[in-house]
Amino acid sequence: MVSLKQSMGKVTLIDFWASWCMPCRKENPKVVALYNEFHSKGFNIISVSLDSDAGDWKEAIAKDGLTWPQVSNLKEMDDPIVKRYGVTLIPTTFLLDATGKVIGIDLPQDEMKRKIQELLNKK
Repeated sequence: MVSLKQSMGKVTLIDFWASWCMPCRKENPKVVALYNEFHSKGFNIISVSLDSDAGDWKEAIAKDGLTWPQVSNLKEMDDPIVKRYGVTLIPTTFLLDATGKVIGIDLPQDEMKRKIQELLNKK
């Protein structure tokens, strides 16, 4: 069980993805690089998988080296969190500041990196 409240006080990226989503899988190395660069400075990631098969999901986590908290109800687009965040396609990312305020949605990699650095410097 992972709670977004556990991330309060940290800059957090919420990453919606799935093992069967090739654009998501192509983005995963970039997300791993952000995590590796900024995690020790107070950056957190929570990945929300829109998979329906636990085996495929877990295999993709291992293969892509996703070492941060992963959650899934295995309900694909019928997951309640999808509706709560208004996610209509994946990959979709939300960058939150340390108070939980959404700072950016689906930011390009360079802008995402710049925003994370900016937010971490404010802490």
